Amino acid sequence: MTFPTAATLFLALLLLGGCKKDAEPAASNTPTTPNTPTTPTTPNTPTAPSQVAVWLTMPDKTALFSRPKVSLVFGPNTNTDPTIAVDTTQTFQTMDGFGYTLTGGSAYVLSQMTASSRAALIRELFATDSTYLGVSYLRVSIGASDLSSQVYTYDDASLPDPSLASFSLAPDQAYFIPVLREILAVNPAIKILGSPWTAPSWMKSNNSSVGGSLLPQYYDAYARYFVKYIQQMAAQGIPVDAVTLQNEPLYGGNNPSMLMTGAQQATFIKNNVGPAFQAAGLTTKIIAYDHNPDQAGLNFVNTVLSDPAASAYVDGSAFHLYGGSISALGGIHDQFPSKHVYFTEQWTQSPGTTSFGSDLSYHVNNLEIGAVRNWSRNVLEWNLASDPSFGPSTPGGCTQCLGAVTISGNTVTRNVAYYTVAHSSKFVRPGSVRVATNVPPNLPNVAYKTPNGKRVLVVLNTGSALQNFNIQYKGKMVNTSLYSGSVATYVW
Repeated sequence: MTFPTAATLFLALLLLGGCKKDAEPAASNTPTTPNTPTTPTTPNTPTAPSQVAVWLTMPDKTALFSRPKVSLVFGPNTNTDPTIAVDTTQTFQTMDGFGYTLTGGSAYVLSQMTASSRAALIRELFATDSTYLGVSYLRVSIGASDLSSQVYTYDDASLPDPSLASFSLAPDQAYFIPVLREILAVNPAIKILGSPWTAPSWMKSNNSSVGGSLLPQYYDAYARYFVKYIQQMAAQGIPVDAVTLQNEPLYGGNNPSMLMTGAQQATFIKNNVGPAFQAAGLTTKIIAYDHNPDQAGLNFVNTVLSDPAASAYVDGSAFHLYGGSISALGGIHDQFPSKHVYFTEQWTQSPGTTSFGSDLSYHVNNLEIGAVRNWSRNVLEWNLASDPSFGPSTPGGCTQCLGAVTISGNTVTRNVAYYTVAHSSKFVRPGSVRVATNVPPNLPNVAYKTPNGKRVLVVLNTGSALQNFNIQYKGKMVNTSLYSGSVATYVW
């Protein structure tokens, strides 16, 4: 559809006005129960036929993943606005999914809800029918993370236990495994990535949950520890699609944590983990690294993937973004094009230190758009849920990590990571393929074609003013607008 300048501005005002009206119940982000009719994912129906569905989030919260009442129809172009051209003939990586880390703390606050309220929230987050977010990927901790209520592993024997006679998933049986089973009941196809924060203390150089490194004499025992974990989770009805071997291996100051160099990980993989998985007939992927794409991290990945014996067992490498540049993921892909790239963690800090708008822009620009444009097959935010005090957490763990949702009893507040992930997870189903687009100034974007034949385009306006622009597909265009700091998903 062609819009002269005046009509384009009218469309922008209509889009903003419609979203203010339709999103008003959630605009203040006041807590609502998950089964309320005003849940932000409830769609609003456009007032006129539209070839393109639009879902919008504004930095001032006047629209929170809302569907504005506008009609967008492809037609000839008669304006000079910037154009995002979507070319589905040029394809890149296949997507595994979008989601969060289900920490022990997340599972705990979910477990404290009533069964009906928890079921409603789990359905809202994970169900794949059109009303819900369809979260398709979860990271879980192998043992405790720093967002667990206490530190534990699955073999906390008082003396060295190389036979793993004391190995048990019992610490996760109270609420973590039950919650994860409830999620799988709603979305059985969800992919699960396991990551340890530490090995059992008796395997480590400092006999502590904080820092230290894995002693070489326990490499074999720790490889069997991973095998037991995967096998026993499977026996619980929980398939583990992939593991990383150490969360943030270059930082030993967390509780729990463990240091591991690239050379150590390469040795551990080629001599122990890879052969152990192979002997056990496991198809669970082994993913290297799981930390920042700074120079030290890139050297780590290079060490592992350049070792032919280790690389033979490795599916790819995983990254966070607390240092380095997201573009470095593309460099890793170019250097090792047969290996996959994953984005596995980024936190949102507690309110007061940052704003909803700045977090929205940063996460969408760097993760939902940036990581994917640099070949990541997934995007995972840290973390799924927390209580109003940003817990539970271990002593020395994160005390400012804001969950995608805050849960207080049965009251749910949806925070910025809920919306950043929703803009992709709802529409970019597993098996979707990234396709080519150009990037006009101030309009970072990423596009996909989905298994059911849809086209999906996520766009962010990083400029300081209202931006009119065109979306071009197969020689025709539709004209639309985004206010500064806003993100929209377009589906046709």
